[in-house]
Amino acid sequence: MSQGRFITFEGIDGSGKSTQARLLAQHLQDRGAKVVLTREPGGSPGAEDIRALVLEGDPDKWSAETELLLFTAARRDHLEKTIDPALRAGKIVISDRFADSTRLYQGITRGDLRAKVDTLHEMMIGREPDTTFIIDMDPDVGLERALSRQTSEERFEGFGVDLQRKMRDGFLKLAEEFSNRCIVIDGARAVEDVAVDVAAKADALLA
Repeated sequence: MSQGRFITFEGIDGSGKSTQARLLAQHLQDRGAKVVLTREPGGSPGAEDIRALVLEGDPDKWSAETELLLFTAARRDHLEKTIDPALRAGKIVISDRFADSTRLYQGITRGDLRAKVDTLHEMMIGREPDTTFIIDMDPDVGLERALSRQTSEERFEGFGVDLQRKMRDGFLKLAEEFSNRCIVIDGARAVEDVAVDVAAKADALLA
């Protein structure tokens, strides 16, 4: 079996990354590729259970340290049950968020935990995506769009626009830090235009 490819989408809440992940999966499937579309936190039964714990309820119920442990546990289960088996089968895995979100949410914006995030990642995950699309979006617009969804999963949207601004800056810095795999995409366009841009870049990388 050939080795697959691992693609992730990152960005602030409301950036449209989930939509773009889904559209890219459909585009690649239409071209005959075997694709697994997944998400974080979640993507496996155990990780979905943890997702419900961390994304619902009082925004202040967990410390940043506890969140870090929970997200790492969810990611490990996701890796074991979903990502690694698909990659070993030669499939393309597309994930809505991965470790970069933890590097920012728990590593930078909620405390100076980046070193601990990286240590846990190296110990328990040990994998980076082949390609990461960062959908860039104005924080005010992104937060408005995120809150308009009116779901029970408002764990981080509840921290407000200041967090969104820190997150945007953080993602752009991560794009520089991991320039070998990160591609910044302008999300302030029609969904269809963004999708065409993403698909063209993905096709070139997968050729």
